[in-house]
Amino acid sequence: MGHQVGSLQIEEAQALADGRHGDPFAALGLHNVDGKLVVRTVHPEADAVDVLDAKTNRKLASLTRQDHTDGLFIGVIPRRKNRFAYVLRLSQGDQVWEQHDPFAFGPVIGEMDEYLLAEGSHGAVWKALGAHVLEHEGVSGTHFAVWAPNATRASIVGDFNGWDGRRTPMRRRGGTGIFEIFIPGLGDGTTYKYELLDQHGNLLPEKADPVGFGSECPPKTASVVRDLSGYDWKDQAWMTTRAEAQRHDKPISIYEVHLESWRRVPDENGRSLSYEEMATQLVNYARDMGFTHIELLPISEYPFGGSWGYQPVGLFAPTARFGDPNQFRALVEACHAAGLGMILDWVPGHFPSDAHGLGQFDGSALYEHADPKEGFHPDWNTFVYNFGRAEVHNFLVSNAKFWMEEYHIDGLRVDAVASMLYRDYSRDEGEWVPNEFGGRENLEAIALLQRMNESVYGYYDGVMTIAEESTSFPMVSGPTDAGGLGFGFKWNMGWMNDTLDYIGKDPVHRKYHHDQITFGLHYAFSENFVLPLSHDEVVHGKGSILSRMPGDDWQQFANVRAYYGFMWGHPGKKLLFMGCEFAQRDEWNNESSLDWHLLDAPSHAGVQTLVRDLNTLYRTKPALHQLDSNARGFEWIDGGNAEASVFSWVRYGEEGESPILVVTNFTPVLHRSFRLGVPKAGFWKECLNTDAERYGGSNQGNMGGVHAQSVSEHGRPYSIEITVPPLATVFFELSNEI
Repeated sequence: MGHQVGSLQIEEAQALADGRHGDPFAALGLHNVDGKLVVRTVHPEADAVDVLDAKTNRKLASLTRQDHTDGLFIGVIPRRKNRFAYVLRLSQGDQVWEQHDPFAFGPVIGEMDEYLLAEGSHGAVWKALGAHVLEHEGVSGTHFAVWAPNATRASIVGDFNGWDGRRTPMRRRGGTGIFEIFIPGLGDGTTYKYELLDQHGNLLPEKADPVGFGSECPPKTASVVRDLSGYDWKDQAWMTTRAEAQRHDKPISIYEVHLESWRRVPDENGRSLSYEEMATQLVNYARDMGFTHIELLPISEYPFGGSWGYQPVGLFAPTARFGDPNQFRALVEACHAAGLGMILDWVPGHFPSDAHGLGQFDGSALYEHADPKEGFHPDWNTFVYNFGRAEVHNFLVSNAKFWMEEYHIDGLRVDAVASMLYRDYSRDEGEWVPNEFGGRENLEAIALLQRMNESVYGYYDGVMTIAEESTSFPMVSGPTDAGGLGFGFKWNMGWMNDTLDYIGKDPVHRKYHHDQITFGLHYAFSENFVLPLSHDEVVHGKGSILSRMPGDDWQQFANVRAYYGFMWGHPGKKLLFMGCEFAQRDEWNNESSLDWHLLDAPSHAGVQTLVRDLNTLYRTKPALHQLDSNARGFEWIDGGNAEASVFSWVRYGEEGESPILVVTNFTPVLHRSFRLGVPKAGFWKECLNTDAERYGGSNQGNMGGVHAQSVSEHGRPYSIEITVPPLATVFFELSNEI
């Protein structure tokens, strides 16, 4: 065999057969050797291999298995001098099959993509990397590409090759660290992983595709080829008008949802709803409740259900737990048809250490920092992205854009921003590395967040980004050209912590903690705030919103109603976690459905009705939303009545809009003939009262409204005399100004 045309030295032949050749495309496939065309292929599973003309299906040659190798076949093609299209016919016992040879095809990634990927400036890495169903050189198949610069070999493995990495080693693209291969015949639904050898030739755990568009349903961990092209979107009406709907002066009321536990099907072993079922049940419910947006806890594929999605492995793949990518697109489309925006929780700060994930991807600290003081998160036992590495920076920014472009997502709520901003976050002295100036700020993470915001706002009209940021870091929602992070909104964690602590106290003690309600107004307009009552407030032993409340059952419900009224009357956009809208009694359990049966009880149904009415009031009264982020939209009437724990303020809209007076009583004391100063004379119509009988209250109110009198109070020339119900919030609108 040593003198056969096209034969190889034993060492090279063995390297090919073992999948350890440094340049497999230089040896495998069709090559001109000494003026003759030679085909080489590796198929350890085959007994025999023939070469057929792809056009005529005529047999041209039988290849010979090489001695001292496991499956390397070589043969000369007689009477041919020019390259031609061919297929391989393989046999094993009685089984015979035909397939194209991946090593007969040239590269797919172009020089510009290669350059931009290497530079870390590619604006859409998902269009070059990952698995793409396409036609190449006249043949249909799937192109795979992965970044693994420190690997000595990268292969695609799957059912199509018996999960044998020796059979489909990929082409290395110069010094970029990119490996690619086109495999004919593979299409949508193919399961696959990457098999890599590290820089020392050691076999690594099989890896899911970092840019894979689909995945197997956990606990399985393989990636799945998904063809994202050709989806017939029908949401153009929404996409062209959402910029108007998502402005800072528009009402934004967000329903936060964990898909796996929102609602289940008892008759089918308590399974979760599918994307298709959510497209009707969840969307219709959120619309009926008056919310403007649905926000989903992370749906990027995640292996551990107990992480609620906050430890994702497949950032480019919507979880397969509920359906395929197009079914998720249909859910988004259903939201838009119903006039609802779709927000996703996005997790760019860290990733889990699962063997099939990004950690030590090519045998080196590729996506993460090598130093655990920078690359390991002690709170969550996860890896921290190396934000300063250009390719990782580009990977994350591209992922944010991916969801906007491929899934028409309207906003991203960025998780755990504080953990990204500070190098010493949750670390003791000596456990963190200062930045280049000796400070604690993570300058690379700041640059990443700024670029992400600039990119998504620059490319996609009308989108929004929201930061979950719990510190006093300045200008989170400020423009990047002025030094801000560039987010559209920021969660108001201070407001949430202070007010929940306050409302959890016995009313007799609240007067001593009056500032927990008023302090938030000192900074309420320093950022574009969202007031969040999120999933984090009903887990880990905190109980439900209802169970936090003091008093007997009636008082607990009254406290919830008063608190929600206070929240909807307070400056800032709104966010409410599922179940809170009907006062779920138990703490949230991600492994079971919400307790929908509670709505059979009038007290729970009353809270649900209240939230629906609060959303309607908020959406239809400009004074309650137009100036949410502007101090012109708020004026205290009396923020100092600590003894009675009664708060009163006015919300204003733009000129010409009727002001709204909000009065909250956080004690169970009924106040009659309670006088409040008002800014203008006229009839102040009672437009919502959380103590109304329809909500489960005691029905103490003001018979539709009151006329202002020329009696000065609280520094105003006019005043009204009202009934203030116990543990309640009342809204009054100036309807006939005099």
